[in-house]
Amino acid sequence: MTCQIYGYVRVSTKDQNEDRQMIAMLEFPVPEKNIIVEKQSGKDFNRPRYRRLIRKMKKGDLLVIKSIDRLGRNYEEIIQQWRYLTKEKGIDIVVLDMALLDTREGKDLTGTLIADLVLQLLSYVAQTERENIRQRQKEGIQAAKRKGVQFGRPKIPVPDQFTEL
Repeated sequence: MTCQIYGYVRVSTKDQNEDRQMIAMLEFPVPEKNIIVEKQSGKDFNRPRYRRLIRKMKKGDLLVIKSIDRLGRNYEEIIQQWRYLTKEKGIDIVVLDMALLDTREGKDLTGTLIADLVLQLLSYVAQTERENIRQRQKEGIQAAKRKGVQFGRPKIPVPDQFTEL
């Protein structure tokens, strides 16, 4: 049985563009039919396409991602997911933006230690960035409200006979 190469591309919203990730996947090369694109937040791993991909993958398959924050944005969950994929499922992972995060290489104790340290550091950075985004968003909303910006749907007047109807 031959091992398969899969790519996982994630953007947080439908408005965001995944082109740079797609180019990186095709240059790796990941077969286009094996590239999974998901437009959903990385706050957790409850993402339908990601979960379907992981169920499909077998021992010895390779998962390619552009950067660790494309996998997720929650420190604990990234670490847990990485261990599940590499240790329990036996899947190799390549993070294109970080050569040290290539589980095909350095499977000895030192290589594993270095990969674990880098993974922990990058996972921390990914979660910190998510928290910073949320804080900036909160501050932006507060500033807009102070300027009188109304959020939500505009209020419509209720007809006089509303209660009778």
